[in-house]
Amino acid sequence: MSLSDKLARAEQICGHEFSDRVLLRSALTHPSAVEGEPVDASYERLEFLGDSILGAVVADSLYRSYPTFDEGKLTRLKVSLVSGMTLSDVGRELGIDACIVFGSSEMGTGARGMHSALENVYEALVGALYLDGGWDAAAAFIARTLKPHLATERAEHPTNPKSFLQECVQRDRMEAPAYKLVDSSGPAHEPTFTAVAIVDGVRRGRGTGSSKKEAEAAAALDALERMGYTHNGVILKRKLG
Repeated sequence: MSLSDKLARAEQICGHEFSDRVLLRSALTHPSAVEGEPVDASYERLEFLGDSILGAVVADSLYRSYPTFDEGKLTRLKVSLVSGMTLSDVGRELGIDACIVFGSSEMGTGARGMHSALENVYEALVGALYLDGGWDAAAAFIARTLKPHLATERAEHPTNPKSFLQECVQRDRMEAPAYKLVDSSGPAHEPTFTAVAIVDGVRRGRGTGSSKKEAEAAAALDALERMGYTHNGVILKRKLG
């Protein structure tokens, strides 16, 4: 797909015709494609802006939509919507992957590289929409693309499994969790890590992920289930009383 085709397709995805197409081009450009060029040639600065706009739009929408939800529930819903996993999934569903401009050094990074790029470009597009069309243009794009992924039951799920596990075990007067990497496999560009969560010297959970951080989070989730702090990922408040 040519650059002009990528730009046209991105405008269709955004539902907005850009007055400043340089903004749009930057939002779609991976840093590897513009090495040595000015910093605003890639999506990095727009990603920074878009991340803040995205958070504000989602927070405002959730605050108005769920007047009975407390801060904890609102936070868990917000985090679930703006997480890297959600944004990457949304970007792929929208077809943003076909619009990204990569440099040759990034071509072989596989699924893991694309996952990160999709998240970053989604946020960069939000930033570009805000600069080119204002708050309403950015908010409309966010509402249209993220609303299908809003599930209120996510308000009952821990947003940070490792922090939540630490909170739980401390309340039960146990030692803070420790994590140990027990295995790594797969090619360098797409590895799989396995970690275990250890509480009071006992292995409580096990999990895998494409990074050490993801593996530890999965191990914490497993430990939360096994220790009875959650059930099917839902927080059991009776355990925290």
